[in-house]
Amino acid sequence: MANVKWVLVATAPDQITAESWRDLLVDANVPAHLQPGDTSSFLGVSGLPCGVMVPETLLGEAQGILNENLEGQEMDND
Repeated sequence: MANVKWVLVATAPDQITAESWRDLLVDANVPAHLQPGDTSSFLGVSGLPCGVMVPETLLGEAQGILNENLEGQEMDND
């Protein structure tokens, strides 16, 4: 995906949660990845908040998918 502007769709409370949200989006055909710098693989899994990024053109769709599937969970929509 050349020349794609990636934007923050949500901030998860930790890396494991962020990875599951990313997988949910990818399974729905929305490209997603964790925000660079929010994970520290050499230290293991991060227990700190972690952002989930999506292409700007799919932000609304991604927000809808997360809202529909994560109702009642702690999610920071930035």
